[in-house]
Order: sequence, then structure tokens, then C-alpha cells
Amino acid sequence: MTGATADKPSLLVADAHRQREGGEDRKTVDVAVGILINERHQFLLTSRPLGKVYEGYWEFPGGKLEANETVAQALSRELEEELGLKIGDVQIWRQQLVDYPHALVRLNFCKVHSWQGNLEMREGQQFAWQSLPLDVVPVLPGTVPVLTWLAEEQGFVGATHQASN
Repeated sequence: MTGATADKPSLLVADAHRQREGGEDRKTVDVAVGILINERHQFLLTSRPLGKVYEGYWEFPGGKLEANETVAQALSRELEEELGLKIGDVQIWRQQLVDYPHALVRLNFCKVHSWQGNLEMREGQQFAWQSLPLDVVPVLPGTVPVLTWLAEEQGFVGATHQASN
């Protein structure tokens, strides 16, 4: 595994020019993130809903782990709540620690190749099936490393992705 490891994910600082809420000793929030890959090898991105931090930015779907929840359990719950999907096997893939101005998050990225149900955007978000390079912008900073990792897997060197900052 390149870059981040399960024990020590690398740190990405988003919007470094902005002050951090909660100071230097803030708690790390664990988030389960799904990389849904369809039969055409496209991945699903969704937009951040109105009223949320980074609203309108594109990201991989998922959400925070609740107490005593595993990454797979959280991802299953979140994708059903947000998208109306019941997912199959979850392949825990990589981690990325992201220092956003509003929160310090440990993103637990998981690949998902099977699910049941039709996409329902239950939070008013938009969705787009994508391949590289992306057709949607802006992209949430924590999404950018995944695009690089996917590009590396697909044999792209110096892959094109558009990050916003």
C-alpha cells in the first residue's frame, strides 16, 4: 500500500490558510467512505448537500462512525440512509487523515462492487458516475488522494483531476 497505511495515515491539510476550529488538540473523527464502482469501472461521486460545510463540493459518499460501529457497519448504514442502497461486501482499502478547518477526520476508504436498490438522493444531493479525468468540480480536498490512487491503479502517471482550493 502506497502512501497511507492502516496504522498511520498520511496527513492532508485542507485550506491551510484558514484557522482550525477547536485548536490543535481536537479529536479525530472517523468517517467511512464508499467508493462504489459499477460494471463500467466508473465510480460514484455525490455533491455535499446545502447547509453542510463545503456544500456543493463533490465527494465519495459516506459518513461518521457511531459508537461501537465498524467501518463496514457505518458505511452500510450511511449508504442506506443517504442513497437508499444496501451494499454487499466492503473492501477496506486505504486511510487518509484530513485536517479541515472545521474538523480533523480520518477517512476510511472502502471499495464496494455490489449493491441493491436504486440511487435515491435522500439529502437533496446530486450524483455523477465518473471516470478519470473528472467531469465535475469542485472536489472536496479529501477526495483528491483517492483520485490519485485510482489513477495509479489504472496506470495513469500524473493523472488529471481538478481539486478546488
